[in-house]
Amino acid sequence: MTDNNEGEAPTRVSWNSYFMAIAKQVATRSTCSRKHVGAVLVRDKMILTTGYNGSIRGTAHCDDEGHLMEDGHCVRTVHAEANAIVQAARNGVRIDQSDCYVTASPCFKCFQLLANGGIQRILFEEFYRDERIFDFAKQLGIELVHLGADGATD
Repeated sequence: MTDNNEGEAPTRVSWNSYFMAIAKQVATRSTCSRKHVGAVLVRDKMILTTGYNGSIRGTAHCDDEGHLMEDGHCVRTVHAEANAIVQAARNGVRIDQSDCYVTASPCFKCFQLLANGGIQRILFEEFYRDERIFDFAKQLGIELVHLGADGATD
Protein backbone atom coordinates (compact mmCIF):
# COMPACT_ATOMS: atom_id res chain seq x y z
CA MET A 1 0.00 0.00 0.00
CA THR A 2 1.13 3.49 -0.70
CA ASP A 3 -0.05 6.77 0.70
CA ASN A 4 -1.31 9.44 -1.67
CA ASN A 5 -1.29 12.55 0.47
CA GLU A 6 -1.60 13.13 4.16
CA GLY A 7 -5.20 12.73 5.23
CA GLU A 8 -6.23 10.73 2.14
CA ALA A 9 -7.00 7.03 2.23
CA PRO A 10 -4.14 4.76 1.17
CA THR A 11 -4.22 3.42 -2.38
CA ARG A 12 -5.04 -0.28 -2.63
CA VAL A 13 -3.03 -2.44 -4.99
CA SER A 14 -4.80 -3.92 -8.00
CA TRP A 15 -5.89 -7.56 -7.99
CA ASN A 16 -3.19 -8.29 -10.58
CA SER A 17 -0.50 -6.77 -8.35
CA TYR A 18 -1.86 -8.59 -5.32
CA PHE A 19 -1.88 -12.05 -6.89
CA MET A 20 1.46 -11.54 -8.64
CA ALA A 21 3.02 -10.49 -5.31
CA ILE A 22 1.73 -13.74 -3.83
CA ALA A 23 3.21 -15.70 -6.76
CA LYS A 24 6.55 -14.00 -6.09
CA GLN A 25 6.35 -15.00 -2.44
CA VAL A 26 5.48 -18.59 -3.41
CA ALA A 27 8.58 -18.59 -5.65
CA THR A 28 10.76 -18.08 -2.58
CA ARG A 29 10.06 -21.74 -1.69
CA SER A 30 11.74 -22.93 -4.91
CA THR A 31 14.48 -25.51 -4.44
CA CYS A 32 16.29 -24.90 -7.75
CA SER A 33 18.69 -21.99 -7.66
CA ARG A 34 18.75 -21.67 -11.47
CA LYS A 35 15.33 -19.98 -11.46
CA HIS A 36 12.75 -19.39 -8.76
CA VAL A 37 9.20 -19.53 -10.16
CA GLY A 38 5.88 -19.29 -8.35
CA ALA A 39 2.34 -19.87 -9.60
CA VAL A 40 -1.06 -19.08 -8.09
CA LEU A 41 -4.35 -20.38 -9.48
CA VAL A 42 -7.22 -17.98 -8.84
CA ARG A 43 -10.95 -17.96 -9.55
CA ASP A 44 -13.37 -15.20 -8.58
CA LYS A 45 -10.57 -13.34 -6.74
CA MET A 46 -9.95 -16.35 -4.48
CA ILE A 47 -6.76 -18.39 -4.36
CA LEU A 48 -7.34 -22.04 -5.27
CA THR A 49 -3.78 -23.41 -5.15
CA THR A 50 -0.15 -22.40 -5.35
CA GLY A 51 2.97 -24.09 -6.68
CA TYR A 52 6.68 -23.47 -6.99
CA ASN A 53 9.40 -25.26 -8.93
CA GLY A 54 10.95 -27.99 -6.86
CA SER A 55 12.06 -31.58 -6.86
CA ILE A 56 9.76 -34.59 -6.85
CA ARG A 57 8.39 -35.21 -3.36
CA GLY A 58 10.85 -37.15 -1.27
CA THR A 59 13.83 -36.65 -3.57
CA ALA A 60 16.91 -34.46 -3.20
CA HIS A 61 16.66 -30.77 -4.09
CA CYS A 62 18.89 -29.11 -6.67
CA ASP A 63 20.14 -26.77 -3.98
CA ASP A 64 21.34 -29.83 -2.00
CA GLU A 65 22.24 -32.39 -4.67
CA GLY A 66 23.05 -30.28 -7.72
CA HIS A 67 21.24 -29.77 -10.99
CA LEU A 68 20.24 -32.59 -13.32
CA MET A 69 20.82 -30.96 -16.68
CA GLU A 70 19.42 -31.96 -20.09
CA ASP A 71 19.66 -29.70 -23.13
CA GLY A 72 20.49 -26.69 -20.96
CA HIS A 73 17.53 -27.23 -18.60
CA CYS A 74 17.42 -28.63 -15.10
CA VAL A 75 15.03 -31.59 -15.21
CA ARG A 76 15.21 -32.43 -11.50
CA THR A 77 12.39 -29.99 -10.75
CA VAL A 78 8.67 -30.08 -11.36
CA HIS A 79 7.58 -26.69 -12.66
CA ALA A 80 5.52 -24.27 -10.58
CA GLU A 81 2.44 -24.44 -12.80
CA ALA A 82 2.45 -28.24 -12.78
CA ASN A 83 2.83 -28.27 -8.99
CA ALA A 84 -0.15 -25.90 -8.64
CA ILE A 85 -2.24 -28.24 -10.81
CA VAL A 86 -1.04 -31.29 -8.83
CA GLN A 87 -1.92 -29.55 -5.55
CA ALA A 88 -5.43 -28.98 -6.89
CA ALA A 89 -5.73 -32.66 -7.86
CA ARG A 90 -4.43 -33.87 -4.50
CA ASN A 91 -6.94 -31.68 -2.66
CA GLY A 92 -9.95 -32.08 -4.95
CA VAL A 93 -10.00 -28.45 -6.10
CA ARG A 94 -11.64 -27.67 -9.44
CA ILE A 95 -9.44 -25.32 -11.49
CA ASP A 96 -11.61 -25.03 -14.62
CA GLN A 97 -12.27 -21.41 -15.61
CA SER A 98 -9.54 -20.06 -13.33
CA ASP A 99 -6.58 -17.76 -13.92
CA CYS A 100 -2.91 -18.56 -13.43
CA TYR A 101 -0.57 -15.90 -12.08
CA VAL A 102 3.01 -17.03 -12.68
CA THR A 103 6.27 -15.16 -12.22
CA ALA A 104 7.67 -16.39 -15.58
CA SER A 105 5.66 -17.35 -18.64
CA PRO A 106 5.01 -21.09 -18.86
CA CYS A 107 7.09 -23.47 -20.91
CA PHE A 108 5.13 -25.22 -23.64
CA LYS A 109 4.52 -28.36 -21.55
CA CYS A 110 3.15 -26.33 -18.64
CA PHE A 111 1.05 -24.28 -21.06
CA GLN A 112 -0.43 -27.55 -22.33
CA LEU A 113 -1.27 -28.63 -18.77
CA LEU A 114 -2.86 -25.27 -17.97
CA ALA A 115 -4.89 -25.36 -21.19
CA ASN A 116 -6.13 -28.89 -20.54
CA GLY A 117 -6.94 -27.92 -16.94
CA GLY A 118 -9.34 -25.26 -18.22
CA ILE A 119 -7.29 -22.19 -17.30
CA GLN A 120 -8.83 -19.23 -19.09
CA ARG A 121 -6.16 -16.60 -18.48
CA ILE A 122 -2.41 -16.74 -17.81
CA LEU A 123 -0.79 -13.66 -16.33
CA PHE A 124 2.99 -13.54 -16.15
CA GLU A 125 5.62 -10.99 -15.26
CA GLU A 126 8.71 -12.20 -17.13
CA PHE A 127 8.57 -13.71 -20.61
CA TYR A 128 10.61 -16.91 -20.50
CA ARG A 129 11.64 -18.66 -23.70
CA ASP A 130 8.70 -20.23 -25.51
CA GLU A 131 6.94 -18.18 -28.20
CA ARG A 132 4.65 -21.11 -29.14
CA ILE A 133 2.36 -20.32 -26.23
CA PHE A 134 1.13 -17.17 -28.01
CA ASP A 135 -0.13 -18.98 -31.13
CA PHE A 136 -1.75 -21.80 -29.18
CA ALA A 137 -3.33 -19.41 -26.68
CA LYS A 138 -4.92 -17.50 -29.56
CA GLN A 139 -6.23 -20.73 -31.11
CA LEU A 140 -7.69 -21.85 -27.77
CA GLY A 141 -9.09 -18.52 -26.62
CA ILE A 142 -6.79 -18.39 -23.60
CA GLU A 143 -5.85 -14.85 -22.67
CA LEU A 144 -2.12 -14.28 -22.12
CA VAL A 145 -1.33 -11.13 -20.15
CA HIS A 146 2.19 -9.80 -19.75
CA LEU A 147 2.26 -7.81 -16.51
CA GLY A 148 4.91 -5.28 -15.67
CA ALA A 149 6.71 -5.34 -12.34
CA ASP A 150 3.99 -3.06 -10.96
CA GLY A 151 1.19 -5.44 -12.00
CA ALA A 152 0.05 -3.26 -14.88
CA THR A 153 -0.42 -4.75 -18.33
CA ASP A 154 2.14 -4.01 -21.00
